[in-house]
Amino acid sequence: MLALMNCDTSSIFRTVTVAICFLCLVFTAQTHAQTLDASQVLVIYNKAAPDSKKLAELYQVERKIPDDQILGLSLPTVSDISREEYDIQLLKPLRDHFTTNGWWKRGKDRNGLMRPTANRIRALVLMRGVPLRIKAKPIDSKEKLSAERIIVTSDQASVDSELSLFGVEFPHYRGPVPNDFFNSQNLFSKARLPHLVLVNRIDAPTFDICKNMIADAVRTEIHGLWGQAYVDIANKFPQGDTWLKNIVYQNIKSGIPTVTDHFGDTLPPSYPMSNASIYYGWYERDVNGPFLNPSFKFRPGAIAFHIHSFSAEQLTDPNKNWAAALLLRGAAATVGNVYEPFLQNSHHFDILHDRLLKGWTFAEAAAAAMPAHSWQGVVLGDPLYRPFIHFSGTGEILEEDRDFRIIRAASRQWPDDDTLRIEKLVLANQKLSSGRLAESLANEYLSQKDTSNAQIWFIKARDSYKENCDKLRQDLQLIAIERTKKNDLIAIQLIKSAQKTYHNLPEAAALANWLDIVQKSMPSAAGYTH
Repeated sequence: MLALMNCDTSSIFRTVTVAICFLCLVFTAQTHAQTLDASQVLVIYNKAAPDSKKLAELYQVERKIPDDQILGLSLPTVSDISREEYDIQLLKPLRDHFTTNGWWKRGKDRNGLMRPTANRIRALVLMRGVPLRIKAKPIDSKEKLSAERIIVTSDQASVDSELSLFGVEFPHYRGPVPNDFFNSQNLFSKARLPHLVLVNRIDAPTFDICKNMIADAVRTEIHGLWGQAYVDIANKFPQGDTWLKNIVYQNIKSGIPTVTDHFGDTLPPSYPMSNASIYYGWYERDVNGPFLNPSFKFRPGAIAFHIHSFSAEQLTDPNKNWAAALLLRGAAATVGNVYEPFLQNSHHFDILHDRLLKGWTFAEAAAAAMPAHSWQGVVLGDPLYRPFIHFSGTGEILEEDRDFRIIRAASRQWPDDDTLRIEKLVLANQKLSSGRLAESLANEYLSQKDTSNAQIWFIKARDSYKENCDKLRQDLQLIAIERTKKNDLIAIQLIKSAQKTYHNLPEAAALANWLDIVQKSMPSAAGYTH
């Protein structure tokens, strides 16, 4: 496939795409037949909130939701509601609506709980304007609670997580309920869990951002989500770090070019994250790093996630927390927490990513990644969105996706032969002189701990890229290699040299940040000027 380097560039691209076309069509058809679809979605909006109905109608048109599956409720126009308001103004009307429409059957289980035994509606999507959080009932001030006891006694929750089990009549609300769909290998249609519904919301700081979340998801499905991944591993707690390391491994095996940061601090201010279609990171309370660069924008349809206990504490201020901030900067989908979930009961990012790569809808992938319901998680984005629907090579082919498709095709063709796959990509780069291909090769060598070859290819990538911000990223990765090796003097020298080259770029703020960090870690280097 990629060995045909004596042909022109368009021929290479056609060969890569056509060679796997039949298998791609079979894979896509089979997955599509099983995933969540519009006939199973109920759209809920707030009659009292301006533009909530308008957004619901827009979504209905884009996804062809049946007319009788749009429900307006009269709800408070604030983000936080009491448990009583939730029960009376949202829960009861929703149950009544399902009963009136004959969408479900319910009966008592062996524990005496009334719950659905059949359910035609499998997903709810809440429009901007529907309240976000259910406030906790006050706890007796005389009772002293440890963190361990708080997790099993608190009744505060996200509205969304509570609604996922809205058909089950629990005698009381206290703490997380285990998710029967957690880590499922089967799509929701095969799970046989009628008591459970998937819950997403389309919500963001502004109405226009919500519109873009819908439009970008629908448009991206024409050609698929292609681009570069950025994974920022914080080295904070082993569980979260492991999720992100697993994602890096998945990406390398799947052919998604990935830049990985292993330093304890998040990526530095204005780090040059060009062509970003995927972002995973942690652990800061408020948005920072690359996202503070006013010119930064995700690729349309991007998925972006940051682990933090209060990442979705609010959705109105794009300068606080993470969910609102990522959506403002062009992400089409994210997840978050409204109150402290404790890490084990937040979305497991590696499961979420794995299911998305397998072609699942966003709603199904996010639900499989969440260990608990009646808790703190929210899922923001079109529930029907399938970012990797064309990950097998199908879909409309755009010129700007060429290199990303080539890298993916090589991974499909030679998934278990790293040497041959790299050899073919090297040949492709010789023909195309592509900075993206060269950077991808460098990061693959880096993942294999072959820093010598990684350095060679980062330099090749820098020389091939046209944009200075892309060139700067290669220099930052060369600096990162030296920092990792504890070669602080060399790192400082490279930083100072790069500052002379890129001093006019906003992204050069990343160099100043790293210089400060390296110098503080090595006091004797503070006066180093060469």
